[in-house]
Amino acid sequence: MNANPILLQKKYARVMECFAQKAGISLDAALDFFYGSQVYPLLRDGVSDLHCMSDEYLAEELYLEYQTRKRTSQQGRNSVEIAGEEGNTDGNR
Repeated sequence: MNANPILLQKKYARVMECFAQKAGISLDAALDFFYGSQVYPLLRDGVSDLHCMSDEYLAEELYLEYQTRKRTSQQGRNSVEIAGEEGNTDGNR
């Protein structure tokens, strides 16, 4: 089932506001994340009537994805730092 495009845009705005508050980020950052998220195409394409879920539910789904990406990104940086330290033999960091 496809939602009315105007209503869907309003839904996006409400979900972005809720997500930005949850994540403690700006609305611009929330919007940037949203359009690159796994949730956006599901909403846009009407998969499983996801657009019928509450704004809070969708914001929570985005927040979980945001936290997962944040953790993965931090783990990747830590791995690079550790690899750099192992190659440092003069004792300076």
